[in-house]
Amino acid sequence: MVTRPPVVAGQFYEADPDRLRSRIEWCFTHKLGPGKLPKPSGTRRPESKGFIAPHAGYMFSGPIAAHTYLKIAEEGKPDTFIILGPNHTGTGAPIAVYPDGEWLTPLGKAIVDAELAAEILRRSRVAAPDRSAHESEHSIEVQLPFLQYIFGEVSIVPIAMLYQTPQIAKDLASAIVEAVRELGRDVVVIASTDMSHYEPHELAVRKDHIVLDRIEALDPEGLYDAVLTRGISMCGPGPAMVMLYFSKSLGATKGEVLKYATSGDVTGEKAWVVGYAAARAL
Repeated sequence: MVTRPPVVAGQFYEADPDRLRSRIEWCFTHKLGPGKLPKPSGTRRPESKGFIAPHAGYMFSGPIAAHTYLKIAEEGKPDTFIILGPNHTGTGAPIAVYPDGEWLTPLGKAIVDAELAAEILRRSRVAAPDRSAHESEHSIEVQLPFLQYIFGEVSIVPIAMLYQTPQIAKDLASAIVEAVRELGRDVVVIASTDMSHYEPHELAVRKDHIVLDRIEALDPEGLYDAVLTRGISMCGPGPAMVMLYFSKSLGATKGEVLKYATSGDVTGEKAWVVGYAAARAL
């Protein structure tokens, strides 16, 4: 079995398992976090169709991400988490599905749902099986310790997106919907993205709320248009659009922003910030 080792442990999050668990608990109890530790539901209650979570270092974006993971815990463990992240490195296939194997973090392993990955690949015109895009990419990896803290071992399909347009997002979302229905999988889609990058705090907040309004309206095309026309440096519009298209296909009627903040809200340094959002479609 092919094993992907953690590549940002000790950078984006702690490499020691005990310190990592303490950091995750810090995220949940932080003043910008939900204020309580997650208690996973023993029964599956799939209220939400998909989620958005940030992917910066836990000391910056972890409290905001914790809002997404509190909801995921409350709704119970699905069969598989499909985690989509932007490809920051430029390496590998434009739409890279990790086909099989396992991903390791300090908290254990996550098993790739090879059957679901293969079905998505069979039905998509744009996706390709590719590991190289994932070798140094952090946007998906940083989601795993939250899931492992809550549920223990989990099943995943990691998908890295270098090309991020509505057409590609719609193709990928349709492939996921068809694959999930064919296999009868209960899945949760998580879109990994940060919002505005390296803007003054007040400007980042104004720009990001234009995008958040489109998320609440379940409007992927409007989100893409806002990113292009307003100069919004959101790094994962593609994953967010896939989540919105997927959720609408499964009957979602609205989006909800669970929490928004910037790195300046965490550090106090507001001259040059990155925006973070936790959101869901339901």
